Amino acid sequence: MPKSYVRLTQPLVRDTKGGELRPATWDEALDRTVAGFRAAIASRPEATDGRGPIGIFSCSKSTNEVNYAAQKLSRMVLGSNNIDSCNRT
Repeated sequence: MPKSYVRLTQPLVRDTKGGELRPATWDEALDRTVAGFRAAIASRPEATDGRGPIGIFSCSKSTNEVNYAAQKLSRMVLGSNNIDSCNRT
């Protein structure tokens, strides 16, 4: 393991696939994130059965409130019932 860690203080984005990371504003980074989610959801428009192209994996070490928020995000915002956690292992 490295002896020191560098903490990011601002978002970084790539202008081309595999390109160099560059600093960006939070608005730009969040806009790109939203665009990526919309593109993924649009890639499977026939998925009205709750099995969209996006899934969420939640951690058993998170609080119940965080796990609840994750499943709400998955179902209500992303339109996917694909949510799992390591609670059952």
